[in-house]
This record gives sequence, structure tokens and C-alpha cells, in this order.
Amino acid sequence: MIASRARFRNIKKLQRAAGYKLPDGAFHPANLEAIGGSMNIDSLDPSTREQVLNFYKDFLDCKCKDSPLCGCPERKFVICILELREMGLNHKDIHRHLLDEYGIDLFPADILSFLEESVHLMEAIRSVADLAGEKELVDKSDEHIKGIAR
Repeated sequence: MIASRARFRNIKKLQRAAGYKLPDGAFHPANLEAIGGSMNIDSLDPSTREQVLNFYKDFLDCKCKDSPLCGCPERKFVICILELREMGLNHKDIHRHLLDEYGIDLFPADILSFLEESVHLMEAIRSVADLAGEKELVDKSDEHIKGIAR
């Protein structure tokens, strides 16, 4: 999954704010729990603090009982990438946005591969929906395929 490839660019700063060593994977459970609770974000520089707050607001804010280890952060991240693509950003633009907005470093090639896989998955969903006579789902699938594959 694409979320497992996402890394925090400023992990050393986050480790200092947490007070202990953290893995660099942005969606690693230790990072999710630290950002969701024990991290002293006030000790971060303004830019990094804003990125951490954006990360929390956009990916960790959920009402699940098992939050933040419920899978919602990873799903929200996937949706974020797909929405950015459907807004017209290419894989390099998405990389820059993730780095600027959240401090997440993700190789543009990984983003491109993920988008290609997403198109193939949507085509499969479209085919099954077509066989099942689900016209509305076929139309939605076509719309998303066009938005991602452009």
C-alpha cells in the first residue's frame, strides 16, 4: 500500500518532540500514536508544527474506537492522493504537495505506480459493475478512471 512507503522528512525533529526514537514511516503505529497523543508539538519549529497539525487534522481525526490504529489514516491518505490527482496534479506535483503540506516524502515514481494500479482496480470494479447491471457504479467508475488517467 502507498501509505507504507510514506516517510516523514523531518523525523529527527519529531523524535526530539516525542522524546524517544520513532521510525521514519509516516503511518507506522508508533508515529500515529505519538502524533495523536504524547508528542510535544509546541517544541517544534512553526513550519514542522503546521505540517504535524495538518497531518493530524487530515489523517488522524476519526471517531473509531481503535483510532489511530483503525486503518482510517491510511485510507484517508489514499483518498487524498487520488483527489489530488483528480484535481489535475501530476505525480511530481502530488509529491511536492505532500512534502509541503504534511512533511511526507514519497517518491514520485511510487505515486505514479500507485495511480496506475488505481486505474486498473477501477477498471476491474467497472467491469464487475457492468456485469451486475449497476449503471450508476459504472458511471462513477468511468468518471474516476478519467480523472486519474488523464
